[in-house]
Amino acid sequence: MPEAHTAEPGHAPFPMSRGRCPFDPPPELGRKLHDEPVSRVRIWDGSEPWLFTRYEDVRALLADPRVSADPGRAGYPAQTPGVKARRDRVKSFIGMDDPEHAAQRRLLTGDFMVKKVQRMRPRIQQIVDGLIDEMLAGPKPADLVQAFALPVPSLVICELLGVPYADRDFFHRCSKILVSREATVEESLAATEELLDYLARLVEKKIGEPADDVFSRLATGPVATGAMTVEDAAAMGQLLLVAGHETTANMIALGTVALLENPDQLAAVRDGDDALLANAVEELLRYLTIVHSGRRRVALEDLEIGGQTVRAGEGLVAATDVANRDETQFPEPDKLDVTRKARHHVAFGYGVHQCLGQPLARVELQVAYRTLYRRIPALALAAPVDELKFKHDMVVYGVHELPVTW
Repeated sequence: MPEAHTAEPGHAPFPMSRGRCPFDPPPELGRKLHDEPVSRVRIWDGSEPWLFTRYEDVRALLADPRVSADPGRAGYPAQTPGVKARRDRVKSFIGMDDPEHAAQRRLLTGDFMVKKVQRMRPRIQQIVDGLIDEMLAGPKPADLVQAFALPVPSLVICELLGVPYADRDFFHRCSKILVSREATVEESLAATEELLDYLARLVEKKIGEPADDVFSRLATGPVATGAMTVEDAAAMGQLLLVAGHETTANMIALGTVALLENPDQLAAVRDGDDALLANAVEELLRYLTIVHSGRRRVALEDLEIGGQTVRAGEGLVAATDVANRDETQFPEPDKLDVTRKARHHVAFGYGVHQCLGQPLARVELQVAYRTLYRRIPALALAAPVDELKFKHDMVVYGVHELPVTW
């Protein structure tokens, strides 16, 4: 697995290996949280960024304007060689600093506002019900990832962006490469070029044939006025398309595994009211934190975080997964408790780069969890948890397959 690096004494390799519980952060991260909350770690290229594990330090880091999210800056601790090569090739607003970041993000804010997303709830419900109908009519056991978890957010993001769902095999293949920790530089760049070319052609088509979708608004707005190039729009679309289905798909599947392993919690989600359901989604986001290799930054100037002086140009990693297990914020943090008030978690990041699509993800998860467990109350794993193939090899954590029966 990619976690198996070697490191000099005193500098732990990062990312770290998980322990026996597939839902918990690596044990070494937990140790650091308690004993060494700020430390150096060694990543794939031999560089030694600072790792921050405490909740308050993670939030301080991610909110500090003196740190940069730009992967092109010297000292930025890229996740993998493939991710570095891809972000060197194409830049999207997630890797920009203000004011450029804010200007690009504003172009999309209206499409992900809470009120607009809530208006999408009936359509999301329709999608979820249709997929469950198909799964119930099909063979058992079924792979919940392919039958349900992956199609739900894929259909939703395709309709929102204006991407033909018929092309899902193509963009799923590209996405899988782009979020892989093991993809080579060549594989990552090839997938990037394929997806950029596809999305650029789609944007160009929308200029002459606009519809009610994000790509049409970009094509007839900033692209038409010259404020944005077609490739800029394609780069923005690549981020939205990949992040818009990979993250939610993994949360649906992994959250289902966690709930099936905690039947009292699943019963509460299934039988509780809407307020409890919304609360449960926040707790699952906290408990699982599927972005499990940290939020990466680089210092723009000398500063102090968590009592540690950081020099300009040094890389920084905010370990949001273990920060969400900080007992000063979440009592009994290793326990899944869907009644916990966990909305202040950092699973979506924090600060100006906090996930743009979080209102959509919340609605998708609420509809998917509630409907799945109510319509299939006998849902059960068709394989032991220790036989499931977890995504240690991906930047976004989850399960590759999830055999279920009922």
